[in-house]
Amino acid sequence: MKPRRAAAKPAVPQSELPFTPAAEPTVPAAEVPRPARLPASSMALVKAVLQHPGKPLEAYRRAIAELLKVACGRSDIEPLSNDRRFADPVWRESPFYQQLMQGHLAVAREIQHLAGELGLGPRDEARARMMFGLVTDMLAPTNTLWGNPAALKRTLETGGRNLVTGSLQMFEDWRNNGGLPASVDRDSFDVGETLALTPGDVVHRSELLELIQYRPQTPTVHGTPLFIVPPQINKYYLWDLAPGRSLIEFLVQQGFQVYVVSWFNPSAAQSDWGLENYVLALEEAMEVARSVSKASQLHLLGACSGGITAATLGAHLAAQGKDWVRSLTLLVAVLDVTAFADSAMGSFMHLETLELARMMSGATGALEGQDLAKVFAWLRPNELVWSYWVNNYLLGKKPPAFDILYWNSDTTRLPARLHADFINLLETNGLARPGGVKMAGRSLDLRQLRCDSYILGGRTDHITPWEGCYRTRALLGGHSDFVLCSSGHVQSIVSPPGNPKASFLTGPQADGTPEEFEAHASATEGSWWPHLAEWLAGRSAARKRAPKATGSRAHPAICPAPGTYVRAAA
Repeated sequence: MKPRRAAAKPAVPQSELPFTPAAEPTVPAAEVPRPARLPASSMALVKAVLQHPGKPLEAYRRAIAELLKVACGRSDIEPLSNDRRFADPVWRESPFYQQLMQGHLAVAREIQHLAGELGLGPRDEARARMMFGLVTDMLAPTNTLWGNPAALKRTLETGGRNLVTGSLQMFEDWRNNGGLPASVDRDSFDVGETLALTPGDVVHRSELLELIQYRPQTPTVHGTPLFIVPPQINKYYLWDLAPGRSLIEFLVQQGFQVYVVSWFNPSAAQSDWGLENYVLALEEAMEVARSVSKASQLHLLGACSGGITAATLGAHLAAQGKDWVRSLTLLVAVLDVTAFADSAMGSFMHLETLELARMMSGATGALEGQDLAKVFAWLRPNELVWSYWVNNYLLGKKPPAFDILYWNSDTTRLPARLHADFINLLETNGLARPGGVKMAGRSLDLRQLRCDSYILGGRTDHITPWEGCYRTRALLGGHSDFVLCSSGHVQSIVSPPGNPKASFLTGPQADGTPEEFEAHASATEGSWWPHLAEWLAGRSAARKRAPKATGSRAHPAICPAPGTYVRAAA
């Protein structure tokens, strides 16, 4: 059964909202000069080549010299250990394929070296490296039938049926997947049937969100509930994947009262929803959770853009003197964008992705999640584009049936105003500056958040580099614990116990640099989930008898989880 298409109109009339849409972006864009855009960087690259014509000639000379070594069998170029394109033994056993591989790597290497020799600024150099990388990755021999020994072998084995199947799958992707090769077998999953199965009920619904309360699975529960804020792009059930892979299920089984927000999937009709609208809607939902649970404080959790929103919510509550937040947990979320100065490519990935998506989507009033997904895919093309090109079209295989990939493809839209607010937050570094963000007429200051915080980064995260996550510690007013897990962006959140490859670092409590943290941290094998549960338990009110039902007289259950908003089509 496929997810149902959402109704064209929101569930709650605009007039019933307890707030009005913000007339202006929350963060004034004029405070900080806007960075150069991609066209300007392209012109800077052309100008640098004209000013330094000897640099391309020198790179050409080096490439020819290395290609001659390749032809003579004297080259020692090898792919990186994590480059799976050349994992087939034929690439080393066959002199022809070894030379083909080394020739491609030699040219790609010299082109990247050239980007660093033209005297470009850090951001322009990052863009040049990305543009050069896109071209060389596209031209890799592994993307062609004759240059891919595994594809040739399968063609001989199947009598060419793989190419027929691949052609049909390519046509289907052009029709239904925006031209990108599909990354997941979508027929294997269904929200509410195979995913998002932890028992619970929607206990509050507004125009922007549904609030789900999960049913207790233990006789007693911790006295301080958890309030989870997911990112506005993609749907909330990353937190509640299949049984055994659900963080919500795990926390409920540890005796926590868990509430999670499920965002409404906006369209152009909601283009004026900005960050202030989302924060005020969360404030109302938190009040509902406090009322239902009879708890004065909640643990506040957020990830990625949901972490930015959660931190803004916490600062907004603190600015009003509302002591509602018992602790703050931020997963793979960067609040201080100056941290990206240490990583030119990290700067491109985090700041320009939204801007590039805006260029792609046009003035439609809402950023399509699929457009943003394309941007992230092209940031890691070998892993997120060309590997599926080979699997789906050359090998003629179906894409994998993997729950995370299904969730990743189940995109939502981003309202134009919220999109602009996120861009302005990044460009002005508003959250890192006291008063850099205004909410409901108040200036916000993260230092007023004096509760304890739990901050998680992923070592191989390509979207929010862990060094940037670490530096959030310096922005908050309370004590912060930092945890570095061994995974990437999404896998950092989905890290159930039992994974033999999982591990995490915890370090000294004193503030220091990311390098100092890593040098003195202690390693623990396994998932960080039990560590978080123990951390939250130590900061929770005393355990009490678990409630017999969800909701309350004032806020009765509306419908079973996963609710209605999550079923809205992208």
